[in-house]
This record gives sequence, structure tokens and C-alpha cells, in this order.
Amino acid sequence: MVEMMHNRTFDEIKIGDSATLSRLCDMKDLELFGVATGDLNPTHYSAESAERFAHHRKVVAHSMWGGALISALLGNELPGPGTVYRGQEIEFKGRVEVGDTITITITVTEKTPPDDVVLDCLAQNQKGEVVFTGRARVAAPLEKVVQPRMELSEVALRRRHHVFEDIIARCAGLEPVSVAVCHPCDQVSLEGPMDAARLGLIRPILIGPEGKIRAVAQEFGIDISGIQVIDTAHSHESAEKAVALCRSGEAEALMKGSLHTDEMMHEVASRDKGLRTSRRISHVFVMDVPTYPRTLLITDAAINIYPTLEDKMDIVQNAIELAHVLGVELPKVAILSAVETVYPKINSTIEAAALCKMADRGQITGALLDGPLAFDNAISEEAAKIKKINSPVAGRADILLVPDLEAGNMLAKQLSYLADADAAGIVLGARVPIVLTSRADSAKARLASCAVAVLFAHARRAKGEIKAG
Repeated sequence: MVEMMHNRTFDEIKIGDSATLSRLCDMKDLELFGVATGDLNPTHYSAESAERFAHHRKVVAHSMWGGALISALLGNELPGPGTVYRGQEIEFKGRVEVGDTITITITVTEKTPPDDVVLDCLAQNQKGEVVFTGRARVAAPLEKVVQPRMELSEVALRRRHHVFEDIIARCAGLEPVSVAVCHPCDQVSLEGPMDAARLGLIRPILIGPEGKIRAVAQEFGIDISGIQVIDTAHSHESAEKAVALCRSGEAEALMKGSLHTDEMMHEVASRDKGLRTSRRISHVFVMDVPTYPRTLLITDAAINIYPTLEDKMDIVQNAIELAHVLGVELPKVAILSAVETVYPKINSTIEAAALCKMADRGQITGALLDGPLAFDNAISEEAAKIKKINSPVAGRADILLVPDLEAGNMLAKQLSYLADADAAGIVLGARVPIVLTSRADSAKARLASCAVAVLFAHARRAKGEIKAG
């Protein structure tokens, strides 16, 4: 049934008529009010700031947050639709704290034809304490209005993108890492490493047809002066030489340019001349999802199409090591499937259970694993509670291990395009970290991918696995 709004015309209003409105003040109210008004006074968002600057132990609401409730009551109830504000006086007598329930009462005290109405305003908290008093003057509507109650757009708060900025900031003060940039023969693939070089993240070594690289640099105004360029005849030779530089230790990371991913990774995976180790090579997406409270790693969504159980053991260990590098001491790994129970007809549920047992027996280390978990149970504590899943991982996952590449790739892109997430990516399990860039990547995502490789390379130095190149 549609809820209707009714106003009271000037002729219908009587002295002594009143209306009330009660509203719970919570942090979302204050954040929305701050976003709408631009009021950044820290006392309204931080208990520490409230105590420091206002000598108050709790976050206090904006004074005009309460004043705005008077406007809502006037416009919705008395006089209602068609009311026009003419003046407002307010005297604030106390603070509104987060968690307080404020009751606003307005009472008609004066009427002056043709439409002038004056109302007393009183605001009290749940304890009966007066928060503010005031006097409103409005032009009351002259025509009767009966209409369906308006439905405004829903508003959801989300945190700002900050994960990539934090990752890049962590590289401040670190020695730049030498990076073999494989075949950077278009604007995007050349700008990425040069932007990272300007920030002091990397020392790029450009590997590709020198004439083409310099032509691209000149066409798009990219300064490559002082940068080492290794000339090659074609992309296949670029991949060979870039991998050779990493294998010899001259470069500590590898970065894809404008050649196809398969062409470069074929050289990486070569048994004789590549960068293989005993560990399975895998890709990890580093996701900054504004609607999720922590950095989210998704693996594998780019390299292993249908990984086996043995493959997944390496894939998850690679992601765990990356999480450690990013500052997550004990990452929570959710092993995804379509359901949260072991079901013999769904192979990913069986593999999830096996991986958890491997972790119990020390075959996978450095993290908490749980699975199978459906996606909702992995990232939503509320969904996990509804399903009665008692798990330290459910609803708080740092790493999502997907069943196969198709599921992972779709998941990462859905987060990017439907949840406004940013995605950076890195390939691990080889002798050096590998940065895979895409034409669709933002400049910030490319920088973040470089920064992740820098942090990973420095972590390997600290372990003595490589020497500074």
C-alpha cells in the first residue's frame, strides 16, 4: 500500500497544533551530513578528536544535524508539502552524542494572514534533557496537497580508495629495484614504467626495438633520457632477453610491455632458460574494494586455467607470502566454491577440504585456511552468521582462492566494474616477481603493481634469496 503525504493549509492550521519526530543519531548520519555539507570538523568523526578539542569523551553530532531535523518535520508534517522556510532561530543548550535519540517537537504559536506561521521548536534527548530550542517562521501552503510519499535514492557509504596509495607509500625510502621491461612499444606500456621510475620505485631496463621505443617516447612526450635500452628485432627476442636479464640477476623483476602475455610467459616457463622454480607460477590480483574493509587478494585469475589440487597448494602459498609482504601477518584464506559444505559432485569443495587439512598438517603455512566457502560467506560476517558458520575466516577473508581461472577472472572484473574496485596484479612463483599490465589498467593500478613487485623484491633481499642488482 502506498503511503500518502498530507499537508495542512494555512486555514487548517490552529494555534497549539504540534508535530514530533524522533531520530537515532549514528555515525552514518554524521558521515552523510559531512559529505553533503563538507564539514570536516574532526570532533564529529573521532572520539579522540572530540576529547582533545571539545573536551568530550564521545563523538558529537554537528549542531545543524539536529537543526536539519526541524526542517524535515516542517516539510513533511506541519505544515507539510508546500511549506517555504522564512526564518529560523536556534539556541543550542547541549550536545548530541552518537547513540542519542533526539525528539523534535514543533508547536504553532502565531498565525498572520495570508500565510505566515510561527512555531516554537524543542529538541530533547532520550533522557529528557533539552538539547536545543528555537523558533521557526514559515510560509504555509494555501492549497491542499495529498500525494504519495517521495522515495529518494538510496545512499551507501563506502571507504575511499586508499590501498594502492598505501602500498606505494610503503616504498618510500626503499632502494629502486631494477626491472626488465619487456617490449614497451606503445604509450601505455612505456608510460607505466617511466611513471614508476619518476617516483623512485624502479630502475627500468627497456628491452625491445630501440627505434620503435624512441619513436613512441617522442610521439607521446615520454622522457626516457638516461634509461638503458636493449635493442631487439621483435617481441620474441624481447621476451628472451628480458627473461635472461632476470635469470642472470641483472634485473630483480620482470614487467610485461605491449607483447601478448602468452609470448612472455612462454619464455618465463622455459625449463632450460626460463625463471621456473619448484613452486607453481601463479597470478594474484591485489584488489582495493571500497565496500570491503581490507585489502583483498584473488588468486589465480590469469595464469592457471584449471589448477589441480597440487597446483592450488602452490597458488595459495604464493598468495600467503604476498600477503605477508603487504603487512598481513596471519592472512585469512577463504577457499571458494558454490556452496559451503563438502559435496562430492562439486570437486572444488573436496579440494577445499583437502587444502584445509594440508594446512593443519603444515603442508601450507603462514595463514588460516577455511573452505569450502561460498563467496557471500567468505566476505560477509552477516551471511556467515545466517548460515551458522563458525569460522575465523568467514566474513573476514584476506585471500580468496578461486576454483579456476574462469571464476577468478569473472570475480575480479565484476568487482572492478560493479563495485568500483581497483585491481593491481603480480605473478609469483618464478625467480622474480612479474608485473602483468593491461591496457585497461589505470595509471594508479600500474604504479601499484610496480610497488608490489618492489616490496616483494625487497622482502626476498631481506631473506637473502637475492642480492641487490
